[in-house]
Amino acid sequence: MNLLLAVEMFSLLAAPEAALHLEAFALRDVRLLDGPFKAAMDRNAAWLLALEPDRLLAGVREDAGLAPKAPRYGGWEEQGVASHTLGHYLSACALQFAASDDARFEDRVRYIVSELAACQEANGDGYAAAIPDGKRVFAEIARGDIRPESFQLNGVWVPWYTMHKLLAGLRDAYVHAGCEEALAAYTRLADWAYAVTDGLSDAQLQDMLRCEHGGMNEVAADLYAITGDEKYLALARRFNHAAVMAPAARGEDRLKGLHANTQFPKFIGFARQYELTGDSRFRDAARSFWTTVVLHHSYVTGGNSDHEHFGPPDALNDRLSTETTESCNTYNMLKLTRRLFTWDASPACAEFYERALYNHILGSQDPETGRVTYYVPLESGRMKTYQTLFDTFSCCVGTGMENHTRYGEAIYFHDAAGLYVNLFIPSELTWREKGFVLRQETRFPDEDATELRIRCGDPVELTLHLRYPAWARDGVELRVNGEAVAGTAAPGSYIPLRRTWRDGDTIAARYPMRVHTEAMPDNPRRVALLYGPIVLAGALGETERAPNRMPVLITDDQPVAAWLKPVAGEPLTFVTDGVGHPEDLRLIPFFRMHHQRHVVYWDLFTPEQWEARQTAYREEQARRQALDARTLDYVQPGEMQPERDHAFEGENSRHGMHLDRAWRDAADGGWFAFTMKVSPDRPVELICTYWGSDAGGRVFDILVDGERIATQSLETPQDPGTFFDVAYPIPPEHTRGKDRVRVTFQARPGMMAGGVFGCRTALPR
Repeated sequence: MNLLLAVEMFSLLAAPEAALHLEAFALRDVRLLDGPFKAAMDRNAAWLLALEPDRLLAGVREDAGLAPKAPRYGGWEEQGVASHTLGHYLSACALQFAASDDARFEDRVRYIVSELAACQEANGDGYAAAIPDGKRVFAEIARGDIRPESFQLNGVWVPWYTMHKLLAGLRDAYVHAGCEEALAAYTRLADWAYAVTDGLSDAQLQDMLRCEHGGMNEVAADLYAITGDEKYLALARRFNHAAVMAPAARGEDRLKGLHANTQFPKFIGFARQYELTGDSRFRDAARSFWTTVVLHHSYVTGGNSDHEHFGPPDALNDRLSTETTESCNTYNMLKLTRRLFTWDASPACAEFYERALYNHILGSQDPETGRVTYYVPLESGRMKTYQTLFDTFSCCVGTGMENHTRYGEAIYFHDAAGLYVNLFIPSELTWREKGFVLRQETRFPDEDATELRIRCGDPVELTLHLRYPAWARDGVELRVNGEAVAGTAAPGSYIPLRRTWRDGDTIAARYPMRVHTEAMPDNPRRVALLYGPIVLAGALGETERAPNRMPVLITDDQPVAAWLKPVAGEPLTFVTDGVGHPEDLRLIPFFRMHHQRHVVYWDLFTPEQWEARQTAYREEQARRQALDARTLDYVQPGEMQPERDHAFEGENSRHGMHLDRAWRDAADGGWFAFTMKVSPDRPVELICTYWGSDAGGRVFDILVDGERIATQSLETPQDPGTFFDVAYPIPPEHTRGKDRVRVTFQARPGMMAGGVFGCRTALPR
């Protein structure tokens, strides 16, 4: 992500000690006013009220031996992370109550907490969850029997991840909704976690942490902050994953190949422990990780990851797909950013927060239904897709419930003597301790101005720090009580306004915006277009375009203002002028782009370059389009969610990353299998992707519904240094009358199967 003034931001962020100690205002002190964020929060609130707590609680009651009061929901709530959504939902209701004072959400918080407490009582040890086979797994862990994989612990899907969500829900019920019973349940559940891990050695704990475990170190540290009991700080330390913390604290980028969302909560926990202990290792790790992600792994929207994984640093050009920018990642990055900002009021943090909030989070909600995205695809010609409201319950449904309740938490901050205005969102702040009310009225980003109005009974002396965004390169127009104010601040800083404020005082600021480009770090001729901090996207309509109709820009290297023109009377709407090929396009904010295909990254050409490249360009697009058109199903081996969606099973099977591609193999006669879609009445072929340099001891059978259709040998290099595909016709008798089959890769005795880098079923050409 090529943030404006990246070098200056980095130097600000890397200050050796926090010079300021800011506090975020509580959500109850900030009320959103009418605008896009208030509308999104209201849609989300309606969804929260439509969900039935008893259905989310059903599995927890059943696990505790109590009769469910309603049938449980489906999707992930019937899978290995059952009850993770309950934790998110409890947090969301608590946050929404704080943000609105709507007593319906307080009632739901108290009801859910009382039900969880009843389940804890029934279990007898403080435990409460709906994790399938969870009690067995945690009992084995307590005995030192630990068998971790990236997403499995003793055969169960990420059990500590689920426990983190429940603990966080109870914490938020106490902190944001004032529910005292929640603190008691929070403490009992943490005591249970302490007992489970109490007998484990450091080596056993680190081995356990190889499996995704959410932010267990954060929720334990938060309980230490609330209670002052050192045992919870000790519990937090048990969940500090040394394998990721140590290199980050040294400033090393070791993110390539890692599952992205597994990492973020760990660093939020490290940041929290720095705040509570002053241990500089935690500070250095959190800052280094944040800087690395923002400057070397993030797209223009502020989102990151492709197919849920980090790639090589500054290598994003070829990582554009239908599965870019998982929404959970940005949810967590905003939490980390907000925490880091309180250390030293870094403008870099404020810049990133604004970019990611507008362009990813605000745009991740369907304005028609309130549904939320899992991925936000950045590949040209794709469109946003949305999870269901009552059936899916994926991780991004859970964080999506929270995202739109949190809009008020990073607009304003304060220290003892000053107030920071970070975001230009219509809202009203009440600083209760000072008897000071600040009302912000703005139509930003549709307009480039904001006005602040002050109400106070007695005069209040303080410094109001007004953010001067890095994107406001054409200056700022500032007035206090109608009088122009001159300042020496520069873009990418804060304008300090020190005075005794009186009732009725006003501050008006205008930040002229302009169009500009941000290039891919590894391809200067592939750019995104922005207006101020707002990412603009080309609107392609609902219909999928033919390959030779995918747009490029033939700009002849003219400046962007020469060929991207505003549409009169339509805020934040632009058209390309004479440079679009095969036609000029209309651009609108990406956060408003819904239910149609889009272009976020544009390839720039001179006429000569386009003439030289268009044939190869179209042929490659046609090849990809044709393959996609005849594809029935695709699974990416080695990636968690695609494998779960395809009912992965295996023995002696491993997975990893190579050249930014995920793979899976099976060793010593092992196997792995997926369920894949086929056609019941047409020929089907299986297409597998391999690495051309794999060789030696790799002979395996490929089976469909238990019947061998091929034997593949990778004994000698096929196409060294490249990936290649092999198509295997599936005999018609194996697919006739079926819509799905089981595809198995079975290694011969003493041999390996794979690695397999991709697997699809398709109609033959």
